[in-house]
Amino acid sequence: MVLLRSYVSGGWHTASGTGVPLHDAATGEEVARVSSDGVDFAAALDHGRTVGGPALRELTFHQRAALLKALASHLREHREELYALSARTGSTLGDSKFDIDGGIGVLFSYASKGKRELPNDTVYVDGAVEPLSKGGTFVAQHIATPLHGVAVQINAFNFPVWGPLEKFAPAFLAGVPSLVKPASQTAYLTARLVELIIESGLLPEGSLQFVAGSVGDLLDHLTAQDLVSFTGSAATAQKLRAHPAVVRHSVRFNAEADSLNCSILAPDARPSTPEFALFVKQLVAEMTVKAGQKCTAIRRAFVPAELLDDVAEAAGARLAKVTVGHPSAEGVRMGALASLEQREEVRRSLKALLDAGSVVFGDPERVDVVDGDAAKGAFMSPVLLKADPERSEPHEVEAFGPVSTLLPYTSVEQVIELAARGGGSLAGSIVTGDPEFARTVVLGLAPYHGRLLVLDSDDAKESTGHGSPMPQLVHGGPGRAGGGEEMGGIRGVLHHLQRTAVQGSPAVLSAVTGRWVPGAPRTEGGEHPFRKSLAELRVGDCVVAGPRTVTRADIDHFAEFTGDTFYAHTDEAAATANPLFGGIVAHGYLVVSFAAGLFVSPEPGPVLANYGLENLRFLTPVKVGDALTVTLTAKQITPRIDQEYGEVRWDADVTNAEGDSVAKYDVLTLVTKEKA
Repeated sequence: MVLLRSYVSGGWHTASGTGVPLHDAATGEEVARVSSDGVDFAAALDHGRTVGGPALRELTFHQRAALLKALASHLREHREELYALSARTGSTLGDSKFDIDGGIGVLFSYASKGKRELPNDTVYVDGAVEPLSKGGTFVAQHIATPLHGVAVQINAFNFPVWGPLEKFAPAFLAGVPSLVKPASQTAYLTARLVELIIESGLLPEGSLQFVAGSVGDLLDHLTAQDLVSFTGSAATAQKLRAHPAVVRHSVRFNAEADSLNCSILAPDARPSTPEFALFVKQLVAEMTVKAGQKCTAIRRAFVPAELLDDVAEAAGARLAKVTVGHPSAEGVRMGALASLEQREEVRRSLKALLDAGSVVFGDPERVDVVDGDAAKGAFMSPVLLKADPERSEPHEVEAFGPVSTLLPYTSVEQVIELAARGGGSLAGSIVTGDPEFARTVVLGLAPYHGRLLVLDSDDAKESTGHGSPMPQLVHGGPGRAGGGEEMGGIRGVLHHLQRTAVQGSPAVLSAVTGRWVPGAPRTEGGEHPFRKSLAELRVGDCVVAGPRTVTRADIDHFAEFTGDTFYAHTDEAAATANPLFGGIVAHGYLVVSFAAGLFVSPEPGPVLANYGLENLRFLTPVKVGDALTVTLTAKQITPRIDQEYGEVRWDADVTNAEGDSVAKYDVLTLVTKEKA
């Protein structure tokens, strides 16, 4: 007997007693047993808060991102072992890759996003500085910092690897420790995943804990600094959301629940079009990948009424080629459901759906199985139905398995209204070659969906498909789908941070954020800032250069040299008639070029390259005879942890002789960490 262990409070815990047996989905053999008896949940949460949290918060976003990348690489080396164990959940190799490779891919994605989109700092600066006074001495800045709690992550049975990793990655990157609780049916795969992570020694102690079995009194010990992320049924989500501790402490609660996702075939997609074939192929894939046990699977397939029989025939023919059996057997395209109990739940839901329609393909009670036992394994035939779209059952009952229902419609207005009856969905798709139809449906359905895919012949080759959540995009949906969001790139990280508005002087905000704020002190004089390495450079270091007087010859030469002969620079009469200029003005890019010539230090040195300008604005026209001065201030310094250089963001302010800003922008440079 194998009793799964929990990893809590810095060590492995084996429960007393025999535990609850977990069975191989295909053979019915016992794989392991699960129990959380004896776990001190209060101590586990305290361990996360007092050990894991402080260790993570000492690291910058970039350091956490580097650890995620290292962890992803480590897990990738153990995929074959995870694939083999995944087969016992009923998953084919393709299903297993969807789950395991997809989860590892989330780690890689967040590692990349953390490095590219977050600062190499422990504080996230949210938005621009907000001026609160006329004189500029009272300003405000929103910042975001990690919550000092634990992210409790309760996952569903269908994705025992991807599910935990897609919750863990943004929490870890945010600096918040995780406590993972998988669904019991497939917990043995998640348990091995966690063992591999702990064995790697890559993560700070306390940043990841794991509970095999029930949650016991875990939620009783939540505080206002903790978070709960749940994936599962809407009924369970409601119970957890209403838990006294969650309500009392206003615990951040994110739910991904039941979802009657839809796919819509447009009237232009006749049987001879690529879009028709794409719709049928996608529908069958969503029914059979993971045996239809995906929260994003297509449950309602809306088709033009005149195409209903064509779609039913084409989908039935494609489903007839799907071989059901042991997931490791050659040629098998669909394995077993996660458990016999799950299969019976699907059959119960099917009975309700059949009250509103009929079977187009499949037999809910019988299936031919390759290299498996139909009695002991949780095998089931794919079942395609057709139903009256005005009946309530297709819009209310979800059979969480290889089941979908064809529903006819007669107008774009009707299909939007019918799709909305799902009450809120995670994902929807529109298959069409008509952009206007796509626009109408997308705008009509967007309030009811977390994600919408428009599939056509242009994007089909590279499309990830209806049912594939992407770490860059939000995963969640309104209403019935739980009302939450996970992932979504950096949005998922921000969910674990507290946004705080800080008010004070520019000097105070500069000290808090580590970024120079206009009005904060500058350090002028001495060595030119471009002569300083990252080790020497400080936020606020600046150079003031100029003046340089702009002549008509400068403007004429720039126009001839660049070919930019816009009338405001070349035609005196037309420029004078322009109410914005009242005469010949210098090109904006001439102003920027002159500024660069003023502030640059040309000799070889720590500055390796200028790699961009951002937030460029031309504020006051520059006329012939204007004298320009530029003030360049080190605004933000970001060392790269895996390179011998880093990024410096400079505030550039170009002014005229009256002190008016004529151009403002950020200059981005790459600077060595140390002088050569």
